[in-house]
Amino acid sequence: MRALVTGGRGGIGRAIAAAFAGEVMVLDLPEFDACSSEAWAAVEGTFDAAFLNAGIGIGFPDVAELPDGEIERIVGANFLGVVYGARECARRLMPDGGSIVCTASLAGLTGMPFDPMYTATKHAVVGFVRGAADGLSAHGIRINALCPGFTDTPIVEDELRGVLPVPLMEPSFVAEAALTVMRDGESGRAWIVQPNRVEPFRFPGIPGPR
Repeated sequence: MRALVTGGRGGIGRAIAAAFAGEVMVLDLPEFDACSSEAWAAVEGTFDAAFLNAGIGIGFPDVAELPDGEIERIVGANFLGVVYGARECARRLMPDGGSIVCTASLAGLTGMPFDPMYTATKHAVVGFVRGAADGLSAHGIRINALCPGFTDTPIVEDELRGVLPVPLMEPSFVAEAALTVMRDGESGRAWIVQPNRVEPFRFPGIPGPR
């Protein structure tokens, strides 16, 4: 098997690349910008799996202080990189079908007040995965979201580490969860990854009219 991993030099991405039993193409800054459609168009080869993992946090709990540049940067890194990556996989990188795993976060299923833009972009990833699943199935591609809790990576700020109510997970544990999600026979699901717990999230149904 052959896989590509964005954000593959640090944290969860590096752990996924190390855990994958096959050839891995690591795509990361500065050589590769996941939020650039031109960068994706230049990727060569075919793949059985894609781990769209690149992402950042920016802080700014007070939205009144959000700079334009930081808004654009986090939307690009956390969301557009997933959109462009999935699009290129469907167009030419997965001609025989395969599995796409998009790194979202528990912040994609609940609110994280210390970084509302991170929360928003991870919600967008989960929504994109759920909405894109049917269309990608026509290409033989499954797509699912990985929603890990707090993991021991640089994205967790120092001031949070001493006050978190749960232990930090090792990136290797999250990487093994990513491989589980890669093998999932279903599509359009969001997988929760918490200490000693890896399972699909059960979305509540939408209430109908009264």
